[in-house]
Amino acid sequence: YPRSWFVYQNVFNAELTCEQFSPIWAHNYQEASYPVAVFLWTAYNPTDQPITLSLMLSWQNLVGWFTNTEKSPEVLQRDDGSPYYDYVPAIGQSAGNHNSFVQTGETIGCVMNGLWSQIGQSPQEGDGSWAIATTAQPHTELFFHTRWNPAGDGSDLWQTFAQDGSLTNVADEQPAVAGEQVGCAIAMRFTLQPGETRQLPMTLTWDLPVTEYAAGKGEYRRYTDFFGSEGCHAWAIAQTALSQYLSWQQQIVDWQQPILARADFPDWFKMALFNELYDLTSGGTLWTAATDANPVGQFAVLECLDYRWYESLDVRLYGGFATLLLWPELEKAVICAFARAIPTADDRTRIIGYYYTVGEENHYAPRKLKGATPHDLGAPNEQPFIQTNYTSYQDCNQWKDLPSDFVIQVYRAYQLTGATDVQFLADCWPAVTETLKYLKRFDTDSDGIPENGGAPDQTFDDWQLKGFSAYCGGLWMAALESAIAIAEVLTQAGIAPGSTPILVTQYQRWLEQSRNHFHKKLWNGRYYCLDTGSGSDVIMADQLCGQFCARLLGLPDLVEAEYVLSALDAIYDACFIKFNAYAAQASPPQTQKFAGAQVGTFRSAQSGKMIGAANGVLPNGQPEDPDGTHQLEVWTGINFGLATFFAQMGQRDRAFAITEAVVQQIYTHGLQFRTPEAITAFGTFRACHYLRPLAIWGLYGMVCEWKTCENA
Repeated sequence: YPRSWFVYQNVFNAELTCEQFSPIWAHNYQEASYPVAVFLWTAYNPTDQPITLSLMLSWQNLVGWFTNTEKSPEVLQRDDGSPYYDYVPAIGQSAGNHNSFVQTGETIGCVMNGLWSQIGQSPQEGDGSWAIATTAQPHTELFFHTRWNPAGDGSDLWQTFAQDGSLTNVADEQPAVAGEQVGCAIAMRFTLQPGETRQLPMTLTWDLPVTEYAAGKGEYRRYTDFFGSEGCHAWAIAQTALSQYLSWQQQIVDWQQPILARADFPDWFKMALFNELYDLTSGGTLWTAATDANPVGQFAVLECLDYRWYESLDVRLYGGFATLLLWPELEKAVICAFARAIPTADDRTRIIGYYYTVGEENHYAPRKLKGATPHDLGAPNEQPFIQTNYTSYQDCNQWKDLPSDFVIQVYRAYQLTGATDVQFLADCWPAVTETLKYLKRFDTDSDGIPENGGAPDQTFDDWQLKGFSAYCGGLWMAALESAIAIAEVLTQAGIAPGSTPILVTQYQRWLEQSRNHFHKKLWNGRYYCLDTGSGSDVIMADQLCGQFCARLLGLPDLVEAEYVLSALDAIYDACFIKFNAYAAQASPPQTQKFAGAQVGTFRSAQSGKMIGAANGVLPNGQPEDPDGTHQLEVWTGINFGLATFFAQMGQRDRAFAITEAVVQQIYTHGLQFRTPEAITAFGTFRACHYLRPLAIWGLYGMVCEWKTCENA
């Protein structure tokens, strides 16, 4: 990704390859937004006789299909209490759609339009144009058909094409009537002499400039900054593609080849590294046109297709590594959106779905409290970036990781993108101070560390933590260190607010308090306990996420290295080695609940292969609760993050062993390009097209980019 190809063998006498790609490469904020696919055919005649070939590209006119006909912003609840909203597209509603044959210079093809263009109205969501095109070449015949029936048997194209590779050159622009479908097609016929090779490009482009949220609320897409927002530019995009595709192809190669050429990376890792980037395109992606406040536009990816809200902050603590490394300006745009949301409030109450599962059906909470870091940037059926905190499975105002996640990601986006964008830190600083103050309110015993409340109140939102926890407590300390570092940068730049010294003194006091209690109360001699209140002996795989973040950013260690190494050894032994031994013989649990996600089956539980590290098991690798959910799941993104931690501590072999186990589960069992959040020992998976697995880029960054990060 974003290149793929298919080689036709033993089908024709000629040798044919079709490569397809879109102009996506790192640090590219223009072409990467273009709605275009290039199909580059290479045809070679290995025989001693001439061969005549014909290539055809057909497409159905889809103008008007991609709009939600259910214009309701209402948050609905599934039976288990998880939120959702209806999306009812206008698929098949093609009345008024029409196609035209067009030739402009060397570009030849068909343009597909809709009724909106005939009546002269501005495009709404789903309105616009599509195009298929190719380039005129010497000794090549071009054929076309502008009105074939894609709902029929295809004979109006196939009858002549099968005979001699031609089409009937129909140039019918009559609009479709109600219930009718229309398509268009182009074909190229050419003769290859013995030993001759030819390349022939074809493109598919679309210009649907408007994305609509709730009724009447919408924005223009990013590519309209370069082609306009009128909806009639599919042909111009096709012309651009046919003039620049070789340059695009080369820039993709130039970006990928240094990684692909590394002999120290196994092929499976190189493959997964690039292919996991698919989610940045197909994850319900939103990329808006630029404004003065957002010079590269606003960018957001859904948590997944089951959990349809944008940029869940706890998830992107891991998944954000891809944009951090490859499109850092998009990374900072996302973080700035959270910074703007933190001071806002939305007092509307709603039912918290988790409590359905414990018998409390009328548990209400406000949607968004002032100062709380929102869980997400909102959903496509409301007004994302403005109406945040869409999810209502838990009361995210109570979560103990989100404020810390935000502060860490602010400093991460600064420190790991060159440590030069001081204005970015200044823009985020008010939100940093406000949300840390908000989170400190949950320090009920004044020991410096906010307590978890008993209900699942962090990213593992079916897993109860009590007292203060290793996971949230470590993130809190890393956030305090990050805030102190941010304040130092702003002070040195002479732009720190006057209250900054007082805040820094406060953060230092909280940090010192936290240090005095974290290790003392949680360390059990081998690893850090889950929390201070549950009495659980579970080894949590992500217990030292905060320590990982601190060291990544060159901040002081939260705990001494000897304890880190001991904890990692316990995690590897229990959550990976012993859990997989248990998993090979385990029976499925009696009950499973998955917060509304679609659950699928993909493998045999008794295959004997390693599947990855479980989130939390007892030291013998077995479950504390055989019917548990999150503890016994292998979260793909958490595993990639854990692997990055191992690499950070010099344990590269273990890092790649964990990563390979997960990658093999995904790519050998049919889950490629729909990577799930979770897989289990019982052959089930859930929450496909998930954002968190982009954390695999963290492992690449640790091995290649961040070697010089040293502890302060």
